[in-house]
Amino acid sequence: MAVLHRSRRPDTTWTRAVAAGRRAAGEVVQRAWAEAAELAAIGPDTVRGRRFGSFGRDSVICFPHNAIVNENFIHIGTGTVIGPGATLSAGMVPGQRCLTESVVTIGDRCLLGKGSGIVGHMEIVIGDDVWTGHHVYVTDQNHGYADPSVPISRQVQPERPVHVGDGSWLGHGTVVLPGARIGRHVVIGANSVVTGTIPDFTVAVGAPARVVATIPH
Repeated sequence: MAVLHRSRRPDTTWTRAVAAGRRAAGEVVQRAWAEAAELAAIGPDTVRGRRFGSFGRDSVICFPHNAIVNENFIHIGTGTVIGPGATLSAGMVPGQRCLTESVVTIGDRCLLGKGSGIVGHMEIVIGDDVWTGHHVYVTDQNHGYADPSVPISRQVQPERPVHVGDGSWLGHGTVVLPGARIGRHVVIGANSVVTGTIPDFTVAVGAPARVVATIPH
């Protein structure tokens, strides 16, 4: 004779308790992370912030940050926010004595997006009120490749200053290369590569970036 088994219904009380416990644990982790991010952010009055060449009031480098190298040659204005995952570097190796006291200068009221990198060796100047999307990269030095007998990593081209004018916007994934000069109130489209001069009050897109529109002013 076949034996009939009565189907078991899930223990809803236990299931609800587990779900509630997971939610509570998640909230604890979120609160702890938020508190850690606030405590570990770099501001003008923190120990790390005081190592910078200058660090304006109400400015912050959000946690977690990536590499910060030779911050004594980096200057940050007032009211500027640098998003999490940022890299800020002056020179090639920690402890390097740079040629000037202001290798990287970031102006007032700037907003640099998450995962961005500013890597200077000679001079990078980002003006006031410059905003960027995520993962923007700016550098004043590049690698050469002319000598096939030498690894590209060891072929370094001369530094060329980079300037980004006041009030400009650099879209997500923009790359700004040595010698680039971006004017005032300029829009650089997402994933563009800037290699030359972009005049004031223009919109530029592409790789290399080319002016596609003029902004009336």
